[in-house]
Amino acid sequence: MKLHELSDNEGAARKKKRVARGPGSGKGKTAGRGIKGQKSRSGVAIGGYEGGQMPLYRRLPKRGFNKPNANQYAVINLGLIEKFIGLGKLDAKAEITEDVLVASGITKSKHDGIRVLNKGEIKTAVKLVVTGASAAAIEAVKAAGGSLTVAQAAE
Repeated sequence: MKLHELSDNEGAARKKKRVARGPGSGKGKTAGRGIKGQKSRSGVAIGGYEGGQMPLYRRLPKRGFNKPNANQYAVINLGLIEKFIGLGKLDAKAEITEDVLVASGITKSKHDGIRVLNKGEIKTAVKLVVTGASAAAIEAVKAAGGSLTVAQAAE
């Protein structure tokens, strides 16, 4: 096989529709935009406009409240911690802090802190120090013979 013999599979690559290239192309003159009006011109941003009718996003009721400065935690499951211990990326004998978890690659960054949840199971006795944890996760770590301390995040 030579370089000039390579080609795409049949139907894999579609040719680009070339508009405004003369009347013979079938998409010439107005390029499929019709005659006059806002949509025939360039730079149109209609968005949710519904021709004067009250738009859908304004017709529907608004509920709840989104706190603008809410803390965002990096979430780690117990099963993932157990997996990283098995792979040798975490040392179960040493204290596992948030910085150790980030350094092992279990999460990219700790954001406003790390929160441990009880998904998966942990069999190794570990000593965890994190910003937050679910009650079930704390119980699971204690049942495995370890300890999980919830420390306040440094502001």
